[in-house]
Amino acid sequence: MKTSHIIFDLDGTLVNTIEDIALAMNRALVSHGFSALPLEVYPDMVGWGIQKLAALALEAQIRPQQIPADETDRAALINKLAREALDRYDEIPLRFSRPYPEIPELLHILIDEGFVLAVLTNKPDPVARQVVKGLFPDIPFAVIQGDRIDSPKKPDPDLTRSVMEAIGAAQGSTLFVGDSVVDVETAHAVGCPIVGVSWGFRGPDELVKAGADHLITTPMKLLEIVR
Repeated sequence: MKTSHIIFDLDGTLVNTIEDIALAMNRALVSHGFSALPLEVYPDMVGWGIQKLAALALEAQIRPQQIPADETDRAALINKLAREALDRYDEIPLRFSRPYPEIPELLHILIDEGFVLAVLTNKPDPVARQVVKGLFPDIPFAVIQGDRIDSPKKPDPDLTRSVMEAIGAAQGSTLFVGDSVVDVETAHAVGCPIVGVSWGFRGPDELVKAGADHLITTPMKLLEIVR
């Protein structure tokens, strides 16, 4: 079937958000007496949601003796870091974040050609909506779905199917676009093809190894796949 619906990841796919993510998490870390992490370590830690990011940020500390040995205390600390990072991110989500080159133009072309577009991300839902609406105010995404409390995350197929159902997307006519193994797993969990983007946080090697169905090096090359 011809592609009619396209579901995009957000971070590392549509928008380079890594500096704002790092800023929020580093502020949370410092406020609890831990070391801020260098920007270059963050691309490999994002994609699984704010809780996982907080856990990985703790694992990356140069003084691990500061981290509670007790599992319950450690989990409580991770929750505090995640909540504080989210609060700080929610305050100023667009200080450094910008769309990748060609992305706004691509989205306009896709809308003009009749494709239904959606965003499915593990970024916390309120921040995801701020980022999308702040950077793409004139793009009518059918759904913007971020991580919500007590709801499944990507690559959970139930979450993905609910988004597809909400936008009227059929398995045979839906294409996913993302930059990480999480996105590949998300698409394949519901039997849909995935286009991996080489400009994101992970790079092409991870996408090829994960089994991406297509790999593109610039946004406009997506048109060659969907037309």
